[in-house]
Amino acid sequence: MATFSRNISVIQVFLLLSLTVSDYGFLQGVSSLGINYGQVGNNLPPPDKVLDLLSSVKLTKARIYDTNPQILTAFSNSTIELVVTVENQMLAVLMDPQQALQWVSTHIKPYFPATKITGIVVGNEVFTDDDTSLIQYLVPAIVSIHGALVQLGLDKSIQVSTPNSLAVLEESYPPSAGSFKTEVAGIMSQYLQFLSSTKAPFWINAYPYFAYKDDPNRVSLDYVLFNPNSGMVDPYTKFRYDNMLYAQVDAVIFAMARLGYNGVEVRVSETGWPSKGDPNEVGATVQNAATYNRNLLRRQLQNEGTPLRPNMRLEVYLFALFNEDMKPGPTSERNYGLYQPDGTMAYNVGLSALSTSSSSTSSASISLTSSATKAANKENQSLVYWMFVFLLTYEAFMRRPY
Repeated sequence: MATFSRNISVIQVFLLLSLTVSDYGFLQGVSSLGINYGQVGNNLPPPDKVLDLLSSVKLTKARIYDTNPQILTAFSNSTIELVVTVENQMLAVLMDPQQALQWVSTHIKPYFPATKITGIVVGNEVFTDDDTSLIQYLVPAIVSIHGALVQLGLDKSIQVSTPNSLAVLEESYPPSAGSFKTEVAGIMSQYLQFLSSTKAPFWINAYPYFAYKDDPNRVSLDYVLFNPNSGMVDPYTKFRYDNMLYAQVDAVIFAMARLGYNGVEVRVSETGWPSKGDPNEVGATVQNAATYNRNLLRRQLQNEGTPLRPNMRLEVYLFALFNEDMKPGPTSERNYGLYQPDGTMAYNVGLSALSTSSSSTSSASISLTSSATKAANKENQSLVYWMFVFLLTYEAFMRRPY
């Protein structure tokens, strides 16, 4: 206590300590968490009900896979920041700057700024799409759309990028070995140059679930679920990774650095875990889905970064808001949702239902502090109390005549 100035009052110190504790756990909200709002279902609630649900669980970021005018209209004058999508089949058309200007003028400008559109993602997983012709259209379409935003004065508010599958990487383990496939390196460099010049993020769709499903005997379930585990240490950087998602993100950062782009932010456009799957889809269970998303939510509550960028909080969009019954493919594809289409929870990841309306849409509230954070807060509050008692005693002692 000798370092305290006797001119600082006990009350000032107490308030300072109290402020520190009230900020602990980021009680103001989870600024780095979003959700993917897919619409491939015949029984989903209307957009206004979806907005009510998002608002009730305190989520303020969402991504949609088109520019559905009903959603853009319903989300106007709300707190939701929205990322919209240009469908893959539009890329060839939008290479043309005039077509891009027409598209932005029709699909974006009428809704902005009432609807908080913060990003346009051009296509989805184009670098690894089965239609290899798309890749030649990608960067020109991105540049044309950005040019249209500049022309309309929207470029300072809306970023342009594209989500990428991790299959774009040639190497991803250990993270420091991260590198892009040679066949996409040329166009990837053009794309990264655009991101660097516009300060837009590199989006990735990252699913540790697939790594576990494909090799459950060698991939640790606790490691992919963010559960306590021994983790892995990158032999070159000596960074320790206790979960696969962060290792995947850092592998992408290293891959970009190999092409000369160190400063581009990486964000996770999709990650999640299916609650149901076919017999051969190992690990697709309600328990694992709840564990993955709950643990990820706890990490997001701490606004933490990856081992390579610990001071840059990682922005993550969960996949997905609803189970979507019309999605093609294996059973898992229709069972990534946190919610059933009627608004009830598929499982609880920290979302606690408060009431159910007559329309069966749950009104829910997200618990913004994990049990660990609550315990830490309680411990810190106790610390503040005893510090306060100590400081009172100290000040009384210091006022005694010598």
